Amino acid sequence: MSMRQQFVKTVESQLACDEKIVLLLGDIGIFGFRKAFHNFANRVYNIGILEPATIGLASGLAKTGFIPIVHTIAPFLVERSFEQLKIDFGYQRLGGNFVSVGASYDYASLGCTHHCPGDVGVLQNIPGMEIVVPGTAAEFDALFQQSYANGNPTYYRLSERENNKSQSVTFGHANLLKKGTLATVVIVGPTLDYALPAIEDLDVSIIYYTTLAPFDGLMLRNNLANSGKILLVEPFYSGTLAREIFSAVYPKPVTIDSVGVPREFLKHYGKANEHDQAIGFTCDNILAKLEALING
Repeated sequence: MSMRQQFVKTVESQLACDEKIVLLLGDIGIFGFRKAFHNFANRVYNIGILEPATIGLASGLAKTGFIPIVHTIAPFLVERSFEQLKIDFGYQRLGGNFVSVGASYDYASLGCTHHCPGDVGVLQNIPGMEIVVPGTAAEFDALFQQSYANGNPTYYRLSERENNKSQSVTFGHANLLKKGTLATVVIVGPTLDYALPAIEDLDVSIIYYTTLAPFDGLMLRNNLANSGKILLVEPFYSGTLAREIFSAVYPKPVTIDSVGVPREFLKHYGKANEHDQAIGFTCDNILAKLEALING
């Protein structure tokens, strides 16, 4: 089951047992949620392609006691609707759930208008915004059910690609997969299967994050390799989590390198795995970066 299919299953299940939930779609997922439209006709709506207004509507629902879930494509949910997310939810401290698909270059074939490697970096600028990046469908289900009704604005970043194996994840906490001495590798969500085959035999600590905000700094601080060398493996703009890393380990001096999406427009179309190859988001490059960091 894909993350998106799990999203439908999870939300349909919650709609049945939580009458406060209202689902607002941005003209995507209509077929997937066809049963929900029938079974919960007064709590499932296709608002259409007017995302900022949808966020405003969701804030009104939150203000009156409902739990809104808004779902659409990442650049339209985050970048187009940033002011409404900031003011309507962040400033007013309202709870709501924002579930994206197509982040970074998952929708590579649609071109740069549908790319969104900046979503996490943008949302980090809204105080109180929670950010969740699951690595598998099962991880999304667990994290969503733990957090959707916690009264905070929460962003869930679904991915078209996912790890083969799910971790036992808890909202707000990272997973220590391995402890070592030469370096610490911080891996985010669906990038685990990119990195693990290349580095698991090395003497490094490996920490897996699915909740990015709030950031589990204690896990990193308690398991930082003595070398102070850290490699970030991120499915969004490279270096996005650097501030969280520095804050977590301060005042210990550290050296950070990262593997992520370069801060430039990707002007080609094609498939997501072709972008991976073009920008060096590969097992070989992750290993090369880590070895250079350790030996540097």
